[in-house]
Amino acid sequence: MFIVLLTTVLAFILIIACILLIDSPGKIEPFLDDSGKPVPKSISEKTFIDIGGVRQGMFIRSKNSRNPVLLYVHGGPAFPNYFLFDQYKPGLEDYFTVCYWEQRGGGLSFAADLSPESMTFNQLALDAVEVTNYLRDRFGKDKIYLMAHSGGTPIALLAASRNPELYNAYIGMGQITNQTESEKMAYTYMLDKYAAAGNQKNIQKLSKYRVLEADSNVVSFYKSAIRDQAMHELGIGTMYQMHSVFWGVFVPVWTCKAYTLREKINIWTSKFSFLPKTNLIHELFETDFTVEVPKLDIPVYFFSGKYDLTVNINLAKAYLDKLQAPLKGFYTFENSAHSPLFEESARVRQIIENDILKDTCSLADKTPQ
Repeated sequence: MFIVLLTTVLAFILIIACILLIDSPGKIEPFLDDSGKPVPKSISEKTFIDIGGVRQGMFIRSKNSRNPVLLYVHGGPAFPNYFLFDQYKPGLEDYFTVCYWEQRGGGLSFAADLSPESMTFNQLALDAVEVTNYLRDRFGKDKIYLMAHSGGTPIALLAASRNPELYNAYIGMGQITNQTESEKMAYTYMLDKYAAAGNQKNIQKLSKYRVLEADSNVVSFYKSAIRDQAMHELGIGTMYQMHSVFWGVFVPVWTCKAYTLREKINIWTSKFSFLPKTNLIHELFETDFTVEVPKLDIPVYFFSGKYDLTVNINLAKAYLDKLQAPLKGFYTFENSAHSPLFEESARVRQIIENDILKDTCSLADKTPQ
């Protein structure tokens, strides 16, 4: 009986391994015309360059490489989400030549010998500027657009505030401000929701962290399994309609064909083994970025989902209200949580066409009189 069971388990593992290998060619799809030929002037590549003394990877895609250039700074930090672009195809490449840069320590840019001490927001911001200059030189642009999501927003904020001459505009989605306060607000919301539903089991799990008693308890809550579980159950996590991290994040990473099997393994090795050795999460919670960056000398656009408590929407609104900038607009997405670009991509494209590329904010939320 034991031999039969062992054989079955080994056969199952072998089948899964074969599926993963087939699903991991490590190549990205080209843009093809109706006849199956590459679209003229299009680009679709995975490339690696030296940034800050570290080999770092990126995907560069565009339907027309003469379009304006956009650098996308993913969240985490150091947890790339290209797999979501591959799955949802929000269409940024219709307007821009997009660089999906994967930050040092994560995804394509993971290296086993990378120093944990090099993982700071300052260094990541320096890397972002170096990537910016690579893109400017390669595509012949004086300035590029900068878009960041969640844990990537502090990196992009620092880069843009220090080097405004390099950027046309800054677009922050799920803008981080004071994450300690954001976590407290989310924690209170989740306790209230579970109390209203009579869910004592999850109330007990949450209550172990005593987030409201001391700021020092916030990081352990942030790293806990119950935080992610509760946020997604209640629709305040990655996406309003994404109720499972396993099916919404874990599985799509493994099935994304843009990565080799080794690169997929590196994504998870980085998240669960390398990043915990760094001080990046503690730096995130020790920094109030509304104080760190009170001014941006370029147009600023914030995208926030109505249900986003992963990074609190009201804190993001308050930050933009006091942020000094030549032009600024806040956009609330009524059917989104933390990722409007994937949840309401049609509206994002409308904003890009009508506001961002025209240096206006006509579609932004109206400020109450």
